[in-house]
Amino acid sequence: MGNAYIVGNITIKDPAKWAEYCRQVPGTLAPWGAELFFRGKRAAVLAGESPHSDIVVIRFPDIAAVSAWHASTGYQALIPLRQEAADVVLLSYET
Repeated sequence: MGNAYIVGNITIKDPAKWAEYCRQVPGTLAPWGAELFFRGKRAAVLAGESPHSDIVVIRFPDIAAVSAWHASTGYQALIPLRQEAADVVLLSYET
């Protein structure tokens, strides 16, 4: 197996809280060997429907690291802030 990825589809509700959440997430990634691959705003919907305007992709060394990160105390502590800041759908993928 190759890398694993978290893809977050995002609709921001509170830009200031979202900025604070985004500032804190990288510190939770380091212990799991993960890196922020990219953040972006939707430019266009070319097919189908997409209710979310923003996206984030985070690369992990494997799916076990994804699970460990998501369950970690550091990330779990940020979930209430994330929920106040944005509507987020998090998905994990393996390559």
